[in-house]
Formats: sequence, C-alpha cells, structure tokens
Amino acid sequence: MAAPTSSAADGQSVDLADVQGNILRGYRKSMVRHLITQVIDARQARAWIGATVGPDRSVAPAITDAAHWGEQPPDVCFNLGITFTGMQALGVPDSAARSFPEAYREGMAARASKIGDWGDSAPEHWKPWFQASDAVHLIVTLHADTAALLDQFEKQMMSGLAGQAFRICGRNEGAAFEDNKVHFGYRDSISQPRFTDVSPPGELDGQPFAPLGTVLLGHPTALEQLKWTLPDPPVLGLNGAFNAFRVLEQDVFAFEKFLDRAAEQLLDSPLADDLLPTGNAQGDGSRPQRLAAMREVVAAKLLGRWRNGTPMALSPRDQFPSPRVSDTDFDYLDDNAGLNCPLGAHTRRTNPRSAKIVQRVANHTRRLVRRGMPYGPRLDTPHHDADDGIERGLLGNFICADLSAQFEAIYYDWINLGLQDPRITGSNDPLLGANQEDASWFDVVTREGSVRLRGVPRFVRTRGGAYTFLPSISALRWIGSNEKR
Repeated sequence: MAAPTSSAADGQSVDLADVQGNILRGYRKSMVRHLITQVIDARQARAWIGATVGPDRSVAPAITDAAHWGEQPPDVCFNLGITFTGMQALGVPDSAARSFPEAYREGMAARASKIGDWGDSAPEHWKPWFQASDAVHLIVTLHADTAALLDQFEKQMMSGLAGQAFRICGRNEGAAFEDNKVHFGYRDSISQPRFTDVSPPGELDGQPFAPLGTVLLGHPTALEQLKWTLPDPPVLGLNGAFNAFRVLEQDVFAFEKFLDRAAEQLLDSPLADDLLPTGNAQGDGSRPQRLAAMREVVAAKLLGRWRNGTPMALSPRDQFPSPRVSDTDFDYLDDNAGLNCPLGAHTRRTNPRSAKIVQRVANHTRRLVRRGMPYGPRLDTPHHDADDGIERGLLGNFICADLSAQFEAIYYDWINLGLQDPRITGSNDPLLGANQEDASWFDVVTREGSVRLRGVPRFVRTRGGAYTFLPSISALRWIGSNEKR
C-alpha cells in the first residue's frame, strides 16, 4: 500500500509517513516526558534508531509519524530529536554533520545572548544536564494520558537495546491542566500555522496558509518560494525540522503582584473609565470589585488576549462578548495605534499578522509551530502574598525550518528589542522578555491617552534547553544504518 501523501500549500506533496508526527500536529495527550540522553555506544545507538523506523517491535518502539491514525490513536506517542553533538556521537560523518546551519551546530547554550538567556536565565543557572552545549545528544519525547503508560513505555524501551546505547541524564515532565491553561492563568495553544491539506479543517484564523517550508526542510517557504539549504546528503534533511526545546520557569507570584500594582495605577489614572466603562458588569461596583476587574484588563493587555483566550483585537473591553467572537480569525491591520491590542502585547509582538511593521517581509515568515505543556503543581489560588518556593513553568517546543531566521529572530528582534515598531523599541515582551525592573516598561493606550507601566519584572526564566533536529523517517533510517560510512 502506498504511503499517504498530502498536497502542500506550495503545490508539492509531502509523504506524511516520512515526517515525525509532533511537527505538523499536536497529540492532545495529557502528559509529556522528555528524556535527556547521551550516547554511550554509537553502534548500538545507531542500531536502535534504525529499529525505531523498522518492522521489528521487539527491538525498539515505532516512531510516531504524521500519517493519519484513523479511529484508534496510539496509547503513547514517541519521537526524538538529535543535537549536533548527538549527530557526532552517533557517528554521522563529520562532513554531513557540519553541513547543518551554524545555529544548530553551536547549540542553544552557546547562543544564549541571542535569545535573552542572560542574568539568572544564563546557562550556568540551567538544569545540570543542559548547561553545556555538548551535554545533550538526544531528547526522546513521550506523550501519553497517564504516568503509568509513560513509566511502562520507558521501562520497556530502556530494558532492551536502548539501555545499552544511551544513558538518561535527566527528565523533564509536564502535565496539561484540564482547562488547557498555563500557570499564569491564560488559555494556551490557540493559534498555530495551518498547512494546506495537512491541517484538519477548522476555524479560520485570518492568516494565509503557511507553506510547508515554514517548518519542513526541502519545501518552498513564504520568502518568495525560496527553500532553506538541505544538509548533505539531502536525505538527512528532507522533511525534517529544527526544534528549540525550552524549560521556562514562570514566576506566578511576581506576575500576580504586578497585576495588583498595575491595576491600582490604572484605576487611579484618567484612563480608568475608558478601560472600565461604567454601566457594564466590569465597570460598576466597589473599588475592590473594580480592582479585580482591572487586574484582568492588565493581564489581557500584557498578552493580547483575555485569560479565557478571547482576543483583544476583537473584544478589547469584554472577555465574554455577546455574540461570541472568533478566537483566531482576526488581524491587527486596522489597529495601528494599538487601541484594541497593545503594540507591545506578547501575541502581537511574536506574530504581528498583517500589521504594519518595520520589517514588512517578516510579517508571515517567522511563524513557528509551538508545542507546550505546564510543569510543576498548579496554584489553585495563585494570588498569594508569599512565594511557596516550588518551581513551575512550561516545557516548550518551538519548531521551525531555520533556528536563526525564525526562532532567534523572534526572540532577539521582537521579544527583547521591539524592532518591529519604533513605538515599542527599547521595551521587552512583558511576559517572555528579559525585563529588568529598573528599566522595563509597557504602554497602555486608549483614545483618552496613554499610561506607561514601569518596573515590569522578569516573569519567565530559562532553566534549560537545547537545539535539536527532528529527522524524517528516511533520515532516521539513514542514521540508523550500521554500515561503515
């Protein structure tokens, strides 16, 4: 039977059975486990990798590919990413390994300054297994709905050939919240790039379909149909993608305290009645009630969405509009002043859609596929006066075809410099940015004027990460060959 294919937005077709499954779709499982591994026997490791894409399930589990599951999804989804030093440790020929782009070869820790990982986010503060760029070889990722399934899968996998080939250096585990929110209280993973005939039919998002070259090597991109250069040999890169894996600690207590302070400032400002008009449920009430409502306004302004996911671009004053508005079908083109969604809001910074920005060619060319899941216990009542000292945050995967031109450009140009619009240049992303309280700011603008919120703390700190390559099934088969190369 022929492998399933899909017609791509670029007019080409892609063999879905040749693409790792976590690139083009989310699995919607409740739990994830990332196994941080090192190669201890290159020959055995290559044999195991080859077996993951071969027919013999007694040697290794099968890599989950992007082919349609039908009615019965797998209990556990299994994928792997390989770092540059992992390629070397596996015995990939040096000429082939060095044909990959510079960002991938150098690794995330070595390029920390390009993505705002300085100060207490610098690599020396990361989990021990991430601190050196050459410490991680493979990241094996397992998705399932229960911890028991993850435990069983890992035990069975490591009891065989994998246990002879690899050493597990660390584990990063996450579990989704039932309401699909993250620790800051926002609903997450609402908008992703859609690929023609690959993405399932769904709600429009007001953006053009993304060509497969947005994430897959060997396919035309939105940059005048240009393709990113394939590694040599081409089989090693075709239908593969790069992934920036990030362990992002979220300071929920600092975030909630900032909402308190900012809400007080705005409620005492001339903009108060414009942000909370009297005559509606949010605007009326006692001062404590109005403060509580203003806190949610601030949270929405910082992100660009209300915490329930409603976009400010369509509903700037009400998180429960009637009739309900689309979560995804909107644009910023007619909101040049940022009256509905602030120019510096996180979602607008990282995906300006069709808004007027300085680098016009970058409007739709820096899009990423984002996969993430919270880690650490949820705070049922996060508005506490004292930090409980427990680490919590997000395990993020940022998947693209070029780490430098997409992932790093978003972080460096847009998140930490604000180069897309001179009105926010010099400020950082209020949620993900490398903010310093003595210099950071965020502007809230209405038709009545503007208020600058100063002293925005750093809410997110990096606790680890690695640049990996997610090879195609064909590439894994090539890497897994035990033939002398």
